[in-house]
Amino acid sequence: MEEKKYLNLGQKLAYGSGDLASNFAYTFVSGFVLMYLTNSVGLNSAVIGTLMLVSKLFDGFTDVMFGTLIDRTHSRMGKARPWMFWSTFLLAACLILQFTVPHASKTIQYAYFFIVYTLMNAVFYTANNIAYSTLSALITRNGNERVQLGAFRFVFALIAAMSISSLTAGFVEKFGGGATGWRNVAILYAVILVVVNTIAVLSVKEIPEEEALSAEKQSFLKNIGHCIHNRYYLIILGIYIANNMLAGITQGVGIYYMMYVLGNPSLLGLFSMAGMLPMMLGIMFTPMLVKKYGMFKINKISLFLASIMCVPFMIAAKFQAVYLMAAFSAIRGIFLGPLTGSLNALIAETARYSYLKEKIHIEGTMFSCSSMGIKLGGGIGSALCGWLLAAGGFDGMKTVQAAGALNMISVMYTVVPLVFYVLIFILTLFLNVEEANRRIEQKMN
Repeated sequence: MEEKKYLNLGQKLAYGSGDLASNFAYTFVSGFVLMYLTNSVGLNSAVIGTLMLVSKLFDGFTDVMFGTLIDRTHSRMGKARPWMFWSTFLLAACLILQFTVPHASKTIQYAYFFIVYTLMNAVFYTANNIAYSTLSALITRNGNERVQLGAFRFVFALIAAMSISSLTAGFVEKFGGGATGWRNVAILYAVILVVVNTIAVLSVKEIPEEEALSAEKQSFLKNIGHCIHNRYYLIILGIYIANNMLAGITQGVGIYYMMYVLGNPSLLGLFSMAGMLPMMLGIMFTPMLVKKYGMFKINKISLFLASIMCVPFMIAAKFQAVYLMAAFSAIRGIFLGPLTGSLNALIAETARYSYLKEKIHIEGTMFSCSSMGIKLGGGIGSALCGWLLAAGGFDGMKTVQAAGALNMISVMYTVVPLVFYVLIFILTLFLNVEEANRRIEQKMN
């Protein structure tokens, strides 16, 4: 029997645009705040990296806390939509403040960065992102529609990331250069964030609670316990952490690699498009492939092939063959598409596994793994980026960098991806949650 359809194409697109909105904050900060702080403010990359990591210690708590709060929310807008709507205004404010470090002593500047960075990531981005992720389970019960929503949201996220990578350096110079340019770009991106997020929130509606999966009123610690006892939740959390550690490293070091190794900062846009446009192609075909073969088989094969593509990319990088590097990055991007496009649906299946095993609905808490993994992994990756730059002898105030710094930048951008994609591939080998759910349902029947 064909599943009931809940959403039209316009609503799917509107939901997907929510990831475009949030990435004008997250990707901008992940990819450029380190450059702003080292080259425009003059702060030390190792200290910045340490502060980023300490900040992330708060995220694990706030992720599950907001997931639990969403599970227990009842309002005219529903459970997730009010959190997604109101958090965006404070998130936008923090984005602007992040790129407005005051002229003061280094101690005050480090403290200012830490406070704003923590508020932005651990509080307001957390509330927005968990609400947004949870929303996909609350606006449809149709499994194929959830896969489609995952595909749409990641296409929009890639559009945002590609736009930010391609345009930011030019915008900074156009809008005044230096600290002034960074602040003005942050204001522009904050406006985009608020407008697009509002459209996403107001264009969809949550299913009435009597039809949707209603959450049990459980304590914060019990919800954590249910997540820990769900091995598929832990696997997905591991994938998110590994994937975003890699993103934190490569996004952070990308502008440095283009500027100091390849000698052309504008190449960041080329490499961004080379990796992301083909990934969109892979994502667009994901619903069709998943419907025919299932998420487990598709993700297992595609991650293996993505890992293989890292090898010729490294060889091309050794000779600084820019267009060959871009070509292998594009092929790798296609193979990364299926996992990117199906993660939301995998979390929904994982939440269903908890219900089938323990008869408990904790969709909001379960979707916290996406936000937790994004921020924890991204924070660790950004911290590693700062530490490794400092270990290599990088100095943002110098025009010419030492050989050790250049070697470190090259290793982070070209070799590290292979390590992480192999790890993610190994994790996908244990992520057959669809089959687990089918076996439980067969026993119940």
